Amino acid sequence: MLRRWLSLLYVQVLIAIVLGVLVGLFWPATEAAMKPLGDGFIKLIKMVIAPVVFLTLVHGIASVREASQVGRVGVKALVYFEVVSTFALLIGLMVAKLLQTGSGFNIDPAALDASAVQSYARRAASESGSGHLLAIISNSFFGAFAEDDLLQVLLTAILTGFAINALLERVRVPASHVIDVLARIFFGVVAIVVRAAPIGAFGAMAFTIGEYGIGSIVRLAELVATFYLTAILFVLIVLGTIARFLRLLHPPLHHYIREELLIVLGTSSSETVLPQLMRKLERLGCLDNLVGLTVPLGYGFNLDGTNIYMTLATMFLAYATNTHLTWEQEFTILAVAMLTSKGASGVTGAGFVTLAATLSVIPAIPIQALAVLVGIDKFMSECRALTNPVGNGVACVAVSRWEGELDLAQLRAELVRGPRTISLEEPVPAAGTAD
Repeated sequence: MLRRWLSLLYVQVLIAIVLGVLVGLFWPATEAAMKPLGDGFIKLIKMVIAPVVFLTLVHGIASVREASQVGRVGVKALVYFEVVSTFALLIGLMVAKLLQTGSGFNIDPAALDASAVQSYARRAASESGSGHLLAIISNSFFGAFAEDDLLQVLLTAILTGFAINALLERVRVPASHVIDVLARIFFGVVAIVVRAAPIGAFGAMAFTIGEYGIGSIVRLAELVATFYLTAILFVLIVLGTIARFLRLLHPPLHHYIREELLIVLGTSSSETVLPQLMRKLERLGCLDNLVGLTVPLGYGFNLDGTNIYMTLATMFLAYATNTHLTWEQEFTILAVAMLTSKGASGVTGAGFVTLAATLSVIPAIPIQALAVLVGIDKFMSECRALTNPVGNGVACVAVSRWEGELDLAQLRAELVRGPRTISLEEPVPAAGTAD
């Protein structure tokens, strides 16, 4: 029994997190040696995630015979993303104003080390690939993959998918099949790489605690706790309301994907579980082409955790530096955050870069105040990453229900059956054949 329990990946990740915290706490000098373990795992995931997103989105578009349906599903998904993202931004803003998190810090921005912000932001930007709005257009077809920019990959995939969809039937079908086979190959690569998640989780936690110390989270525990509380409220209230409207009763979706969430917790990246999340959504009764459309789009346009972080952290810095914001400035924060958050993929550090981009349009808040967040950004990154896959899972179910393509009987049967490890090669039952 113990051996079977220890063989579960999420249990291994939990053990690795605990060991990583202990190593970072008692042997902080080893943080430099531990960092390559976490960074190496994230790089392995990033190495294959762009092809996975590209191939699944292309297959999702190409496998829908009517291009009008692709456009309809895409519009519905984007409308859903914008509405829910707005709620995430508003919840972050309202909680910050209600609790006035940061009041009493009396931070003097002039006394802060601005170089720490620049150094961390440069490192995070190089990891996340965030850029300005026109950066969504790649210099070449393969440039999107070389630069590892998720929005560029999405645009390239959409164009390619529509091109294949427009082909004659005798050409479209085999082309779509080839894309599907290639996607399965890369899913297999992810399945191999993700087995190293415990090593990555161990290295990431040991480095974070060793580099910044447990005191970094203690000193700013109020902000960290508020962020986690706000994310939980968002999941329970906003996503919970949507789930009830969709007649998703007990148990909730986040319980069904808890294994994936534990892996995300250890790696601070929601991209590590993209293939597993898609396969579980298919088992819940969502059609594979709808999953292939909505989930990859959601990774670029539906980052609920990042949205909450943007407004909450901005208001925290305003209160911490005793900066009074007018309602016009708060509205500007909402509008700008809605745009800048679209450039953040699920990779660690992207949220910090987009927060810096948002603050740049609100000069009243000194941007050097970001220095106070450098030490705890790794901890907050985990919450951002945890919230995003839950939001994308609910989004996929919602769009499938909106399209009338959701098998409710299969969904309820699978939810009652409960969470379990699913192989990426395991066949998915067709709609209406819940096992």
